[in-house]
Amino acid sequence: MKQAHTLLKQYNLRHTDCREHIVDIFLQSTYALSHADVEEAIGDRHDRVTVYRTLRTFLDKGLIHRVLDDLSFPKYALCKAPCAVHEHHHAHVHFKCNQCGQTNCLEDVVIPTVVLPTGYRPAETNLLINGVCINCSV
Repeated sequence: MKQAHTLLKQYNLRHTDCREHIVDIFLQSTYALSHADVEEAIGDRHDRVTVYRTLRTFLDKGLIHRVLDDLSFPKYALCKAPCAVHEHHHAHVHFKCNQCGQTNCLEDVVIPTVVLPTGYRPAETNLLINGVCINCSV
Protein backbone atom coordinates (compact mmCIF):
# COMPACT_ATOMS: atom_id res chain seq x y z
CA MET A 1 0.00 0.00 0.00
CA LYS A 2 1.31 3.46 -0.84
CA GLN A 3 2.46 5.67 2.02
CA ALA A 4 -0.09 8.37 1.12
CA HIS A 5 -2.94 5.85 1.26
CA THR A 6 -1.66 4.58 4.63
CA LEU A 7 -1.57 8.13 6.06
CA LEU A 8 -5.10 8.87 4.88
CA LYS A 9 -6.30 5.68 6.54
CA GLN A 10 -4.34 6.46 9.75
CA TYR A 11 -6.10 9.83 10.03
CA ASN A 12 -9.53 8.38 9.17
CA LEU A 13 -9.73 10.35 5.95
CA ARG A 14 -11.68 9.14 2.96
CA HIS A 15 -9.40 8.20 0.08
CA THR A 16 -9.71 10.36 -3.05
CA ASP A 17 -7.28 10.92 -5.90
CA CYS A 18 -6.87 14.56 -4.88
CA ARG A 19 -6.09 13.74 -1.25
CA GLU A 20 -3.61 11.04 -2.22
CA HIS A 21 -1.95 13.36 -4.72
CA ILE A 22 -1.59 16.16 -2.16
CA VAL A 23 -0.20 13.82 0.50
CA ASP A 24 2.32 12.56 -2.07
CA ILE A 25 3.38 16.16 -2.75
CA PHE A 26 4.00 16.74 0.97
CA LEU A 27 5.86 13.44 1.32
CA GLN A 28 8.21 14.41 -1.51
CA SER A 29 8.84 17.95 -0.23
CA THR A 30 11.68 18.84 2.11
CA TYR A 31 10.19 22.22 3.02
CA ALA A 32 6.83 23.79 3.89
CA LEU A 33 4.40 24.38 1.04
CA SER A 34 1.90 27.15 0.41
CA HIS A 35 -1.46 26.64 -1.26
CA ALA A 36 0.09 28.05 -4.45
CA ASP A 37 2.99 25.56 -4.22
CA VAL A 38 0.52 22.67 -3.96
CA GLU A 39 -1.54 24.01 -6.86
CA GLU A 40 1.58 24.34 -9.00
CA ALA A 41 2.65 20.77 -8.20
CA ILE A 42 -0.84 19.43 -9.01
CA GLY A 43 -1.20 21.32 -12.27
CA ASP A 44 -4.71 21.20 -13.68
CA ARG A 45 -5.64 17.80 -12.20
CA HIS A 46 -7.74 19.33 -9.38
CA ASP A 47 -9.45 22.71 -9.02
CA ARG A 48 -8.37 25.44 -6.60
CA VAL A 49 -11.37 25.04 -4.27
CA THR A 50 -10.81 21.29 -3.91
CA VAL A 51 -7.14 21.89 -3.07
CA TYR A 52 -8.12 24.54 -0.49
CA ARG A 53 -10.72 22.26 1.12
CA THR A 54 -8.28 19.35 1.16
CA LEU A 55 -5.60 21.42 2.92
CA ARG A 56 -8.21 22.66 5.42
CA THR A 57 -9.34 19.08 6.12
CA PHE A 58 -5.74 17.88 6.55
CA LEU A 59 -5.09 20.76 8.97
CA ASP A 60 -8.28 20.07 10.95
CA LYS A 61 -7.51 16.35 11.19
CA GLY A 62 -3.89 16.87 12.30
CA LEU A 63 -2.19 15.48 9.20
CA ILE A 64 -0.48 18.80 8.41
CA HIS A 65 0.33 21.84 10.52
CA ARG A 66 0.50 25.53 9.74
CA VAL A 67 4.06 26.80 9.44
CA LEU A 68 4.89 30.26 10.66
CA ASP A 69 6.15 32.51 7.87
CA ASP A 70 6.74 36.23 7.63
CA LEU A 71 4.42 36.53 4.64
CA SER A 72 0.67 36.95 4.82
CA PHE A 73 -0.19 33.53 3.35
CA PRO A 74 0.18 30.30 5.32
CA LYS A 75 2.48 27.42 4.54
CA TYR A 76 1.97 23.83 5.63
CA ALA A 77 4.07 20.78 6.45
CA LEU A 78 3.28 17.19 7.41
CA CYS A 79 3.00 16.54 11.12
CA LYS A 80 5.91 14.30 12.14
CA ALA A 81 4.13 13.06 15.28
CA PRO A 82 0.45 12.19 15.36
CA CYS A 83 -1.72 15.19 16.18
CA ALA A 84 -5.33 15.16 17.25
CA VAL A 85 -8.22 16.90 15.58
CA HIS A 86 -7.82 20.67 16.09
CA GLU A 87 -4.90 20.06 18.47
CA HIS A 88 -1.38 20.27 17.11
CA HIS A 89 1.69 19.64 19.24
CA HIS A 90 4.52 21.42 17.48
CA ALA A 91 7.10 23.16 19.60
CA HIS A 92 9.87 23.36 17.04
CA VAL A 93 11.62 26.17 15.21
CA HIS A 94 10.81 27.20 11.65
CA PHE A 95 13.64 28.56 9.50
CA LYS A 96 13.02 30.73 6.46
CA CYS A 97 15.85 31.25 3.99
CA ASN A 98 16.24 34.84 2.81
CA GLN A 99 17.74 33.65 -0.48
CA CYS A 100 15.59 30.74 -1.72
CA GLY A 101 12.46 31.59 0.31
CA GLN A 102 11.96 28.03 1.57
CA THR A 103 10.67 27.53 5.10
CA ASN A 104 11.79 24.39 6.94
CA CYS A 105 10.67 22.75 10.15
CA LEU A 106 13.69 22.20 12.37
CA GLU A 107 12.25 19.35 14.41
CA ASP A 108 15.36 18.91 16.58
CA VAL A 109 15.47 22.56 17.66
CA VAL A 110 13.01 23.02 20.50
CA ILE A 111 11.48 26.37 21.36
CA PRO A 112 12.64 27.37 24.84
CA THR A 113 10.00 27.47 27.56
CA VAL A 114 8.48 30.90 28.01
CA VAL A 115 6.97 31.76 31.38
CA LEU A 116 4.04 34.10 30.86
CA PRO A 117 2.60 36.46 33.47
CA THR A 118 -0.26 35.19 35.61
CA GLY A 119 -3.54 35.05 33.74
CA TYR A 120 -2.04 34.54 30.27
CA ARG A 121 -2.70 31.16 28.63
CA PRO A 122 -0.82 30.33 25.44
CA ALA A 123 -2.68 28.56 22.66
CA GLU A 124 0.26 28.17 20.33
CA THR A 125 3.99 28.91 20.34
CA ASN A 126 5.91 29.73 17.19
CA LEU A 127 9.48 30.73 16.51
CA LEU A 128 10.65 31.82 13.07
CA ILE A 129 14.30 32.35 12.32
CA ASN A 130 15.29 34.09 9.10
CA GLY A 131 18.71 33.61 7.56
CA VAL A 132 20.47 31.57 4.92
CA CYS A 133 19.77 27.83 4.70
CA ILE A 134 22.40 25.15 4.35
CA ASN A 135 21.73 24.74 0.61
CA CYS A 136 22.17 28.46 -0.14
CA SER A 137 25.21 28.97 2.06
CA VAL A 138 27.32 26.54 0.04
